[in-house]
Amino acid sequence: MLRPSSSLLRRGHGPLWRNPTVRALIVQFVLFVALAVFIGFLVHNTLANLDARGIKTGFDFLDRRAGFSIPQTLIDYTSNSSYGRTFVIGLLNTLLVSAMGIVLATLLGFLIGIARLSPNWLLARLATVYVETFRNIPLLVQILFWYYAVLRALPSPRQSLSLFDAFFFNVRGVVMPDPQPLPGFTATMWALLFAVIATVAFAVWAKRRQSRTGQALPVYWIGAGVIVGVPLAAFLLTGAPLEWTIPEMAGFNFRGGVNILPELVALWLALSIYTASFIAEIVRSGILSVSQGQTEAARSLSLPGAITLRKIVIPQAMRVIVPQMTSQYLNLIKNSSLATAIGYPDIVAVFAGTTLNQTGQAIEIIAMTMAVYLVISLTVSFLMNLYNARTLMKER
Repeated sequence: MLRPSSSLLRRGHGPLWRNPTVRALIVQFVLFVALAVFIGFLVHNTLANLDARGIKTGFDFLDRRAGFSIPQTLIDYTSNSSYGRTFVIGLLNTLLVSAMGIVLATLLGFLIGIARLSPNWLLARLATVYVETFRNIPLLVQILFWYYAVLRALPSPRQSLSLFDAFFFNVRGVVMPDPQPLPGFTATMWALLFAVIATVAFAVWAKRRQSRTGQALPVYWIGAGVIVGVPLAAFLLTGAPLEWTIPEMAGFNFRGGVNILPELVALWLALSIYTASFIAEIVRSGILSVSQGQTEAARSLSLPGAITLRKIVIPQAMRVIVPQMTSQYLNLIKNSSLATAIGYPDIVAVFAGTTLNQTGQAIEIIAMTMAVYLVISLTVSFLMNLYNARTLMKER
């Protein structure tokens, strides 16, 4: 009697259940069906419970009147605005504090990370103390410290701390002059846009010129001069079409000017300082990952330390820094949801808090809030991955 050889079994002519590929497909199919059944059960059970309690599902509530005020709004808003408007307000406030935090945390992180490697003993030790202190204190504690121990300890508006009689610091926040554009100010904005485009074009041309001739131009200084000088010249030639509304004390509060909430300042400082302590270690590890021979070669060419760091070390270290720093940016954005602890009107406090309490549309509101953080995180990851890919291409 003939028996199938082992080579035929290995080629897949044996029983199907013995084939690893078939077994893997069967297992995946069973798991997929089980997951679909589980999700279907959750959805059916949720809809049944909502129907039993008389709660109507859907997004019709977004068109209803909100009926509550929000202390900080980047666009027009009143208590007569809709719940959909509160969603936009909360989203913009979240984006504002996240963007401000990313910028300040990046600047602090790079400076402190480089300082940790400084040959200056005192500077390096101070940077080490900063990192070991702020990264080991919970972020929520730091937020509460800046809000209650620092900003809430400022005097009342009548006893405000003054700077040049234009900037006032008190328990209600920071009050500063409010710029009011006049007719003709658009020329300054167009000049600024032209200056930015011209600077980018000049930087590209200077880089190509350096590749051909080896001669470098002071791109940063020239670019800074163009970006500042061209709009300034347009501003002066059009008669300086800008007025400043200086805040004045009226009763128990200031009238005029721009008021920055202490909640925004506390959250911004806490997020930036906390995240900068992690970015500093990322920068330090990236710099240490660059071969010491690169630095020694630069010294043999008598290159200054600043140029060596900026032109040789940092560009090579970015391949290590960027992926890790992306995670810190995402953490900062998600950590901004701790704003509810001090009442900053971000999307969690305004939409997933007040709006949810008034409407009871928990599923829709929580789903929208989760989707916001998901989209923001995926967008930041996409942009950072593009930058990282561009950095790797430059090295090749």
